[in-house]
Amino acid sequence: MKILLIINDAPYGSEKLYNAMRLAMALQRGQTDVEVRIFLMADAVTCALPNQSTPQGYYNLERMLKASITKGALVKACGSCADARGIRELDLIEGAEISTMSQLAQWVTESDRVLTF
Repeated sequence: MKILLIINDAPYGSEKLYNAMRLAMALQRGQTDVEVRIFLMADAVTCALPNQSTPQGYYNLERMLKASITKGALVKACGSCADARGIRELDLIEGAEISTMSQLAQWVTESDRVLTF
């Protein structure tokens, strides 16, 4: 089963992105027949930036995203959204890449389930 998570919210300030990543990690845990794809849009594109520093005991979305990538998740960030935030030229964490609306459209049509956060 292919599951696509489309994430729009800022990485910190609300718990939407945190909950999306918790779900992604739960889907990957012990289920070999699930392919997780994550498309970051709007302020969520900043979650793929490396070297995030969060207070002790606070969730770190960079670490959560890396954990999902390590377990096989595909992660893409909207290029237009990255441009609007001035981060297109910045390095993203390993395994994440800048993408396009065409790629998102393809992922939507290929997915068995599409969830938005």
